Formats: sequence, C-alpha cells, structure tokens
Amino acid sequence: MRKITIAKGDGIGPEIMDATLRILKAAGAELEYDEIEVGEKVYLSGNTSGISDEAWKSIRSNKIFLKAPITTPQGGGYKSLNVSTRKFLGLYANVRPCRSYHPFVETKHPVMDMVIIRENEEDLYAGIEHQQTDEVVQCLKLISRPGCEKIIRYAFEYAKSNNRKKVTCFSKDNIMKQTDGLFHEVFDEIKKEYPEIENEHWIVDIGAAKIADTPEKFDVVVMQNLYGDIISDIAAQITGSVGLAGSSNIGQECAMFEAIHGSAPDIAGQNIANPSALIQGAVLMLNFIEQFSTAEKIQNAWLKTIEDGIHTVDIYSEGKSTKKLGTKEFADAVIERLGQEPTSMPAVKYAGNVPMNLPKYERKAPRNKELLGVDLFVHWHGTNPDEIAGKLQKIAGSNMNLSLITNRGIKVWPNGFEETFCTDHWRCRFLPENGGTTNEEIINLLSGALNEKIDVVKTENLYAFDGKRAFSLGQGQ
Repeated sequence: MRKITIAKGDGIGPEIMDATLRILKAAGAELEYDEIEVGEKVYLSGNTSGISDEAWKSIRSNKIFLKAPITTPQGGGYKSLNVSTRKFLGLYANVRPCRSYHPFVETKHPVMDMVIIRENEEDLYAGIEHQQTDEVVQCLKLISRPGCEKIIRYAFEYAKSNNRKKVTCFSKDNIMKQTDGLFHEVFDEIKKEYPEIENEHWIVDIGAAKIADTPEKFDVVVMQNLYGDIISDIAAQITGSVGLAGSSNIGQECAMFEAIHGSAPDIAGQNIANPSALIQGAVLMLNFIEQFSTAEKIQNAWLKTIEDGIHTVDIYSEGKSTKKLGTKEFADAVIERLGQEPTSMPAVKYAGNVPMNLPKYERKAPRNKELLGVDLFVHWHGTNPDEIAGKLQKIAGSNMNLSLITNRGIKVWPNGFEETFCTDHWRCRFLPENGGTTNEEIINLLSGALNEKIDVVKTENLYAFDGKRAFSLGQGQ
C-alpha cells in the first residue's frame, strides 16, 4: 500500500474527489489516504497561506499529493496555494497531456495528442513586483540555468520514456535575448544528448498560433512558466474541454496531481461537474508511483465510457452523446467498464515504459565576472531627455560616461525621436571611459545623484561573463 495525501478542496472539489476515489478503490489501487484541508476555509480562518503546518507535514511525509481545485479568496493579499505548493516543494515540472477524443467529444482538431511540459518555479511567477514611479511598475522575470536544464532535460526524458518522437521548444528570445536566450541556449545544448528524438524551436507567438491551427504537428512541447500556463489551457480547450485535462507537478522529492480547471463554485453541490480532469490527474499519479496496471485499467475504462457517449453536461452533444449523467453517475459508468477497453480509440499501455533518468543538477564552475558599468533607473517628471541628460552628466565623474537613456526600453538619448512617448521612468546607462567599473565609482554616482536631487529608484550592475556582454542593449541602439 502507498500512502498519499489528498485534499478535497473547494467548490466542486469534494464531488469530483469523491468520484475519483470511488474509481480508484473499484480499480484496486493500492492506496491509503491522509486527508488534509486546504483552500478557502483555511484562508478565511486567518491563515493567509491557505494551508496549515500539519497539512504541510502530511504532504512532505507522504511525498504524493492528489488535490482537487481550491478557491483563493479575492482581495486580502492571499497568495495562490497552487503556486506556493509548487515552489515550496520544488515541483519544477508541470506536465499536461492534451489529447482530442474525436468523434466522441466535439473539437475542431480531431487529430491531436500533445504533452505540454512547463517550467513551474520561476519566470514572472517568482511574483517579484515593485512600483517604482507614479506611472511605472515592474515585474522581474527570473530565469536560471538550473531551472532551464531541469525542465528541458525532463522534456526529453519524458519523450524517451513515453515513446514520443519530437520535442519542441518555445521561447521569445528574439526580444528577451538574455532570459529567453538562456532557455533556448540550454535547449540547444541538451538536445545533442538525445539524437534519436527530433527537435525544433519556435518563437512562442507563432508557435502558439500553430498549436491553435495545427496541433497535430506537435508532440512534446517545453516552455517557460507563463507561456506554459497560457498555452496549456488553450491546448486543453481546443481538445474539446479543459474539463478533460489533468496535470502532474513533479519534483525530485515530491509530486502533486490535480485537475487543471478551477473550483467552479457556481455549480458546486449540483452533481453536474465533470470529474474527468481529476480522474486524469489520478491516472498520472498511478503511473508516477508505478501502479501501471491500475492506471491502464482506469484510463481504458474512462475512454470506453467516453466512446460509449456517456457524458456529463459540459461535453454532452446531441447526436454524439447517448446519455447525460451527473458526477456520481459518470463515476459509476467508469466503474462498470473497468476491465474493458475502447474499440474506436486506441487502448493505453503504460507498463514497460523506459524509466526516466533525471540526475540532480550539478553546478558549473564559476565564470569570470567583470563589472562593466551601471544602469540607474530614475524617477523624473520631465519630458525632455536632453534636460535629464544634462543633470546626469554632472555626476558622471572622470571615468564614467552617460552613454544611453531609455524610456520603457526604447532609446530616447542621444538622438531620440520627438514622437516617442515618455513616462516618468528613465533608464540611464553609465559606462567607463577606460577599463572596467568599480563599486566605488558606482557609489560616487549615487552620491552625486543624491546631491543633485536625482531620484534613483533602482540600480542594475552591468556585467560580462567570460568576456561576453551579459545585458541587453536599448531598443534602437
């Protein structure tokens, strides 16, 4: 028996969890359950994290967490428990299979069977935001080499283990050359270790368009956190319904399995919710803990149920469906078909998959790091870049030159355009006249700015690593 932690969540969560647990029991899953309470009730009790210390202990002890959707109360500064769980437990890989079930579930894309693998811990979801001026706020996009290596290697290992033929990388490195550039660079490094697997790279915007248009062209797709969050929901929806998609969140120590949809409080308690997404999450969990035969039994029974036209209201369609069932009754229909396989759709076979090889990240030797200059971010209400440039040139000192001013990333000095609209947030770049920059010179700049009443809201040091510039140029530079 394998002991796992479960949470029934909020809204429709208890209904779809009860349905899923009944199916697991009927299929003979070798599981014991430690139930915890998370979500709205915990938030509103005064716990702003939405989870108690005892609940954390259960998850960390059992390592496997099957979770129904939860509700995060609006307002009050509550943080998403889903995001917190992924990051606290190091669940770096989010895996979302997106498959169409044509002709039994209506879809414009009858041939579609892709898996989206999304980095789960960093990117803009680090949630580091600041208001810097009256008009400008920022959100920091953090991309790390360990994060890139772990998720990209996971994508290739997943493809290898599951007999997938191609891995596609999405990024936006034509614009974000440092952050997304690193992701693409690591993809190009790791793909060489898997010559038997086809690979390709797409800029994320055209890649997303191609998923919406011709999803059958994709197999395994790996991407960063924000892109993956958006595109995996799109991919799930164009299969026919987000209500059919489960996901897994995988770390080195723990794993969490869930439906990808929300808690749908508007239909809670009405016995109409589709439990399929959580059932799919449970199948992913059974595969992860190597109860392959039970996973196959449940998935094939579920496919047979869908194939027989036995559907919940969200996917029911006159002429395609034969029965419209509630949550409990749909679970009963799956249970009745345990041991059966679909005839029109291919039956699944999980046992015998190649084990995944996911070594721990090994930190590389430090590179030579050279300080080249500094960007001062200035809050200034003027509109003429020449005017602020004049103020900044006074504080430059003997070895530092003001080389560039940008506003919202676009160069406005020197030789800016009058047509460029400027806010009150100015990036002012100082580079040395000769050699590198010292920390003392940066401190002198800040001291001069203070004396001249220049409001510096932030600084960013400009570095080279092993002689390679490691910061972006201004747009138009």
